[in-house]
Amino acid sequence: MTITTHPLVARARHLADSLLEPEAARVDQEGVPAGHIEAVKRSGLLGVTAPVEYGGAGAPAAVLRETAEILAGACCSTWFVQTQHHTPVQTLVRGEPAARERLLGPLSRGELLSGVAYAHLRAYPRTPVRVRRQDGWWRFDGSVPWFTGWGLNDLMLLAGVTEDDEVLFAFVEAREQPGLRASAPMRLAALSAARTVSLELDGLRVPEDAVALRIPYAQWAPADRAKTLNTNPAVFGLASAALSLLDNRTAAPLRARLAELRHRAYALADHPEPLERAEERLAVRAEAYAALTEATTAAVVTGGGRAMSLTSRAQRLAREGLFLLVQGQTAETREAHLRALAG
Repeated sequence: MTITTHPLVARARHLADSLLEPEAARVDQEGVPAGHIEAVKRSGLLGVTAPVEYGGAGAPAAVLRETAEILAGACCSTWFVQTQHHTPVQTLVRGEPAARERLLGPLSRGELLSGVAYAHLRAYPRTPVRVRRQDGWWRFDGSVPWFTGWGLNDLMLLAGVTEDDEVLFAFVEAREQPGLRASAPMRLAALSAARTVSLELDGLRVPEDAVALRIPYAQWAPADRAKTLNTNPAVFGLASAALSLLDNRTAAPLRARLAELRHRAYALADHPEPLERAEERLAVRAEAYAALTEATTAAVVTGGGRAMSLTSRAQRLAREGLFLLVQGQTAETREAHLRALAG
């Protein structure tokens, strides 16, 4: 499904073919190894949309989407660890100067890998993580239900809500330290390999120069909502990988439908007003998930009894498809998806 000729697309394809896909079954059972992360760091893919002046590629969104498709279709667990990194990069581009000048270069060049701990913000007006000033530091208290890449990330972009209803994002070393404790890695139906943990924060102290962004929640929320309305490119990468396991006669109509949905989804993603046509975005998103489910189901049916083996690619893709159904889910996207399923 490649449509661009950017060098990073070719680099992603080489990484997928030479390392990620051949090792995906083992990674699914044993976990994403440090060597995979080092290969991603060396590839330049962590800086795909980062500013050129900070060592990034400055590539358009279409290139980020296409590299995401390739990586997700090859090894969804590795894709999921590295995809978190692009939010910290994009946050620093518009964020506080001190953190930007200290960290944007290393993150853009792939010298550091950052995860994210901010999905709990979507629970507002509940505030699972609270932030307040104390003795010249920012103090974080509360619980982070999900943090992916524990033991693989160098940093995390941690968010909480202040007493003034501001959202505060700050960079913290991704390791246990005073005020930060991690659970054991979660055992999940899919992507346990991505090393997801929960975090307990009890007086974690963060200095002012680690703050990446402070913004009123009312200003942050619409931009976050816009991201969740669009279809995740990983859906198309995973579906394409599943269709590669079918014969041409079976795959052809499914592939045509997938291509049409991809075109519509990306046209909406590129629309200059990110919150316009919200209902259409949600409808296309639901259709894309339905196409993914059809593709992975067809792959399992084609595989027959062999697909029940944990080493089966079809079965792994089906489980990864289930994961994508709920990854990044909000109340709004859940309701739209359920309406679509109900016909």
